[in-house]
Amino acid sequence: MSVPLYDYQQDAVDRLKNGSILCGGVGSGKSRTSLAYYYKVARTKDLYIITTARKRDTKEWEDEVEPFDLKRKVTIDSWNNIGKYKDIVGAFFIFDEQRVVGYGAWVKSFLKITRVNEWILLSATPGDTWQDYIPVFIANGFYRNKTEFAREHIIYSRFSKYPKIDRYVNEGKLLRLRRQILVTMDFKRKTVSHHEDVYVSYDIPLYKDVTRSRWDPYKNEPIPDASGLCYVWRKIVNTSEARQLALLEIFEKHPKLIVFYNFNYELDILKEVFGSYAGVQVAEWNGHKHESIPTGPSWVYLVQYTAGAEGWNCITTDTIVFYSQNYSYKIRQQAAGRIDRLNTPYTDLYYYHLKSRSGIDLAISKALKEKKKFNESKYVKW
Repeated sequence: MSVPLYDYQQDAVDRLKNGSILCGGVGSGKSRTSLAYYYKVARTKDLYIITTARKRDTKEWEDEVEPFDLKRKVTIDSWNNIGKYKDIVGAFFIFDEQRVVGYGAWVKSFLKITRVNEWILLSATPGDTWQDYIPVFIANGFYRNKTEFAREHIIYSRFSKYPKIDRYVNEGKLLRLRRQILVTMDFKRKTVSHHEDVYVSYDIPLYKDVTRSRWDPYKNEPIPDASGLCYVWRKIVNTSEARQLALLEIFEKHPKLIVFYNFNYELDILKEVFGSYAGVQVAEWNGHKHESIPTGPSWVYLVQYTAGAEGWNCITTDTIVFYSQNYSYKIRQQAAGRIDRLNTPYTDLYYYHLKSRSGIDLAISKALKEKKKFNESKYVKW
């Protein structure tokens, strides 16, 4: 094989085995490493790569496969279609981007495939809790099914109306099992990430009034629940003119900009903000539009977190703005990794986090700092 690997990638190839999770940070080169492992141990078998819909559509994996000059059949498809391959036997599967969580249709297909094929799984963030590892532990034959795992390791809360995990037991065994399958890549980044919190003002009287009255000023109706209250709070802080002005100040310094946002109303604001700029290309990636990254001297790429936090990369800018905060630390980490790639020409990368000192923004920030997912029902007393 003439495809060059970094030392840490070759080390991972040597440590991988059937059923491993290849764990490397965003931009560490997991795709090339996994293909090198396939080439080493199974290149006489057909290769199936199950990835995100975006990576399939942008043909990112085709670019990774080409240098290996593989002679066998290579099929690249999305997790949405994993069920099409549950009857394949005697092949090699690369499962890209961890999607085997829970016990739904994807997991059932995954377990059927792994029984009769060789496979590895790639993930930048392999699991926050032991529950996330259950399907992979079953696929490796450590447990017969979810019931056996629960019987050995899960204590459920006695006071919950539905099955809610209170704690895990016999975690020493779980740690040993995870060490058997987790192959981490010792990736030393040449980039330096600079994260800056940019605090902006908001309509404090309106925020306080909504908190007191539980009334939605946008719909002119009562707010029904905790989720609805958080949504209104966030809309008040996210739509402030101060946030828009802060964004424009950043754009003046960084004329090639990726902007992550959460809600459709934010997209409307962002398009209006940049629509008046002459010569600025504006493109979108969200649930409705899948446009390419612009290529001109000045551009803005508007990306919705859920649709575009993973599965693509950009080495033509050094700056991302998080226009509003996402509830998930994992998603924020994945979004930040879009510009932190092995082949980026930049050493310094800049991340601007626009936020207010409102209660909701501070609470989200605290959860993300602790690498947790923000929980609305725990934050709001209803």
